[in-house]
Amino acid sequence: MRTLNGIDDIESLIGQELGTSEWTTKDQDDINAFADVTDDHQWIHVDEARAADGPYGATIVHGFFTLSLIPKFSAEIFSIEGMSMKINYGLNKVRFLQPVVVGSRLRGKVEVKDVIRGDKGTQVILAHTIEIEGEQRPACIAEVVTLLIE
Repeated sequence: MRTLNGIDDIESLIGQELGTSEWTTKDQDDINAFADVTDDHQWIHVDEARAADGPYGATIVHGFFTLSLIPKFSAEIFSIEGMSMKINYGLNKVRFLQPVVVGSRLRGKVEVKDVIRGDKGTQVILAHTIEIEGEQRPACIAEVVTLLIE
């Protein structure tokens, strides 16, 4: 894991990749648990028999479940030191480019996109890519904005 020491350190890394997480696998139990928590029980996610005859030949991970893995992957890739607070500020861009079939292995990759200093804190924009093992296209890309307070 890489440690980022303050805003100057992060700013010096604009345009650079911070690293890649470990691979993780999401099974049907994980998908069902996410469906229960979010009340999203669409058949393509939870009905294994119907999904077997569907467009992907199996159930697929919810897009928002895939997106929700960003904090897990981030914690494996980097930490930010020297801040009194780190706040999720928002997302500039999210795209789900490829469905994630149940049992696929996923990992995250992070690049520092921008640092915007302001009176109320500093916005750090990180470009996250969630890759699927063996696939050319990623499952998801997202620009995550974090507000850092020194």
